[in-house]
Amino acid sequence: MPGADVNPDVYRAPVGTHDVLPPDSERWMRVVATFADRAVRFGYGLVLTPVFEHVEVFQRVGASTDVVRKEMYELTDKGGRNLALRPEGTAPVVRAFVQHHPAVPWKVWYLAPHFRYERPQKGRYRQHWQLGAEVMGVDDPDVDVEVIALAHGFYRDLGLTQVRLQINSMGDAESRPAYVAALRDHLRTAGAGLGEEFLARVDQNPLRVLDAKVPDWQPVIDAAPHLADFLSPAAAEHFARVRAGLDALGIAHTVAPRLVRGFDYYTSTTFEFVSDALDAAQNAVGGGGRYDQLAEDMGGPHTPSIGFGIGIERVLIAAEAEGLLAPDPQRLDAFVVDGIGDGTATAVVAALREGGLRADRAYGGRSVKAQWKLADRSGARFGVMLGTREAERDAVAVKDLRSPEGDQREIARADLVAWLHEHSGGDTP
Repeated sequence: MPGADVNPDVYRAPVGTHDVLPPDSERWMRVVATFADRAVRFGYGLVLTPVFEHVEVFQRVGASTDVVRKEMYELTDKGGRNLALRPEGTAPVVRAFVQHHPAVPWKVWYLAPHFRYERPQKGRYRQHWQLGAEVMGVDDPDVDVEVIALAHGFYRDLGLTQVRLQINSMGDAESRPAYVAALRDHLRTAGAGLGEEFLARVDQNPLRVLDAKVPDWQPVIDAAPHLADFLSPAAAEHFARVRAGLDALGIAHTVAPRLVRGFDYYTSTTFEFVSDALDAAQNAVGGGGRYDQLAEDMGGPHTPSIGFGIGIERVLIAAEAEGLLAPDPQRLDAFVVDGIGDGTATAVVAALREGGLRADRAYGGRSVKAQWKLADRSGARFGVMLGTREAERDAVAVKDLRSPEGDQREIARADLVAWLHEHSGGDTP
């Protein structure tokens, strides 16, 4: 029997990945379109970078992070080059900036798949998609406010009402060393009995301990000193101006002293958006911060920068929890039923599509009855019947498929596009 020796598990999406099929893909498209529209209005251009980079590009995000140490997909190509699949979005954009030397400020947005080898769970996949934005080449609190406002308004444009903004400051080169030293001393002393993994993290990077979720560690973490108490005058002023700018725009926010984000490159402003519609353990729907040294670490000039990433899958889960972005059941404006069979259907469908309408037809010589069944299943608003009697008058019969009475009328072919625009809600080109 054909296919008897085929392993069915091989021909399935790999563990931790998923297919996005219609009609769910319509929700995905609406999220992307909403973000793209907002980014363009803010003056950002689209940047596309390779799915894989030299592994060193991502090692710059922090050797102590779990993403680099445990989760990154690494490979060696046939030329012996060490490469990695993109685990996050900022480092490739910075690499592109250093390579191509665009004028600053460089304001870009991206849509890209990301890859991390981690335990799959709802909204957390080994391949997931992110939207993001970056501004490179400006050290100004007002830019921080702009970037946060871009993301904040995106959630609002989607209709999400249960998303909150948390912000913090990671300090600057003057304030960070003193805080890291105080934090390490506290964690070593108070957490001496918490085991080797805890102490190893403290030695590697004590800041990484602050966002750990291990229950037994929380009392020690909660008692740790706050970075805000160690900010230099310049860092404190920067953070105060960011908060004042958010207040001026009416963007509500709370200060989260333990918010350090997941990568070592963050400096100064960090922020995260969380959804109260999701479980607290997995409620982050986007976040980012300032990274003023990363371009220099890649061999470029000193380039103050800030950006964020937003997981599309997580946003869709939050939207579903709030009852938003349901797939639109009316997918077509018209379905053409061919009762002639002489090529007229091809011309009519083409005219509808070129006229800005969503249109489809059946293929394979199906009977008229079978075509009407397909028209009903398509979700189209109108069925357009091409019959021999109507053809003699250069007309078509249009039936309202959403009306219980099934209203039908004859329309001249020359008027069909305009009539459908008027009655289906399509946009006249």
